[in-house]
Amino acid sequence: MKYLHLIWAALFRSKTRTLLTLLSVVTAFLLFGMLDSVRLAFSAGTNVAGYDRLVVASRLSITQMLPISLEARIAATPGVQKVVHMAWFGGVYREQSNFFPSMSTGPGFFELYPEYDIDPAQLQAFAATRDGAVVGAALAERYGWKLGDVVPLQATIFPTQGSNDWAFKLVGIFEVRDQKRRGEENQFLFRWDYFDQANDFVKNRVGWYMVKLEDPDRATEVARAIDALSENSDHETKTQTEQAFNQAMVKQFADIGLIVTAIMAAVFFTLLLLTGNTMAQAVRERIPELAVLKTIGFSNRSVLWLVLGESVLLVVLGGVIGLLIASFLIAGVAAASGGMIQLDTVPAATWLMGIGLMLAIGLAVGLLPALRAMRLNIVDALAGR
Repeated sequence: MKYLHLIWAALFRSKTRTLLTLLSVVTAFLLFGMLDSVRLAFSAGTNVAGYDRLVVASRLSITQMLPISLEARIAATPGVQKVVHMAWFGGVYREQSNFFPSMSTGPGFFELYPEYDIDPAQLQAFAATRDGAVVGAALAERYGWKLGDVVPLQATIFPTQGSNDWAFKLVGIFEVRDQKRRGEENQFLFRWDYFDQANDFVKNRVGWYMVKLEDPDRATEVARAIDALSENSDHETKTQTEQAFNQAMVKQFADIGLIVTAIMAAVFFTLLLLTGNTMAQAVRERIPELAVLKTIGFSNRSVLWLVLGESVLLVVLGGVIGLLIASFLIAGVAAASGGMIQLDTVPAATWLMGIGLMLAIGLAVGLLPALRAMRLNIVDALAGR
C-alpha cells in the first residue's frame, strides 16, 4: 500500500486514455451485474419450502393440459386450503404487437391473491357475467379501457365457432398493492367455464392448478402428495412454487443462463483486448521512467507489482462502479418484470463473482506488460534501445 500514490499517478498519467478505458470497464461490469442478477433470479425458487402458493402443471410441458377431474382430488389432499384451475389463452388485442398475458380462471382466483385489490361489486359482476373479464389497472390504462367496454381479442391458439374472434365484457379492474409488482397489472382474466364451452378444440381440460396451502412449512410434503395423485398416468404432474412456474414459462422461450453466458463472454473478451492494449501502451510510454525507478533502488519484483497493481486498480475501480450502478438499476428491472424477477439489488453471489473477475482480468491484462517492465535493462532502457 505504500506505493499506492505511485500506482495512482501512473494510472492517470494519460487521463483521457484512462477515463475512456475506465468507462469501458464500467459498462462491461454494469452489463454483468444486471445480466447475472437476472440469471440468478431465474435460477432461484426451485425449492417449494416456505411458499404458500403452489402451481400444479403437467410434468411433460406447461403446454400439456390436465383433466378438470383432477381438481377434486387435489382439493382433498391434506394441507391444501384452496384450489383454482386456470388455462392459458394467448390472445392479442387488434394487432399482433398488442400481446399481454390472457388467461381463463375458475372461481376464487382473487381469494388466492389478497395482494390484488378489486371492488367486491366488480367481483360479483365477474361471477354473474358469463363472458365477463377482469384486467389489471395498468393494462386498462394502456388501452384506455373502462368498465362496461366490450374488448375484442384475437385468438392465437383457441378458435371459437371456426373464428379467432372473441369478445369479452369488462366488468372489473384490479390493482396491485406493491408498486414494485405493478407489472402484474398487465393481466387479462376471464371465466374458464366460458372458455371451456366456447372454444372449438379443448373440453374439460385446464392448463394448471393454483394451490393455496394451509401451512407453508409443509409445502414440500404437500407437493409430493399432489404429484403422487397422477403418478404413472397419462397426465403426471409437477408441483412447484409460483415463482418457479413463472420461470419455467420464460425458459420455454429462451435459456437465460446460456444467453447471459454468451453475452458476457463476448463482452469480457473485448474488455481483455481493450485493457490489455491500454496497459501495454502505458508501459511502453514509461520505459525510461521505469528504468529510473530501477536506478534509484526499486527491485525487479517491486516494478512487477507496481505495473500489476496499476492494471488491477484500473479494472477493480471500473468494475466496482459498474456493479454499484447495476445495484441501483436492478430494482427498476424487477419492478418492470411484473414480479417474475424479485430483486432489490445485485445479489451477493454476483458481487463475489464480479470481484473475482475483476482481479482475474486485472492480472491477466497486466501480466505481460509487468513482466516486460521487470526484465528491463537499465542501460538499454535509458538509451532508448
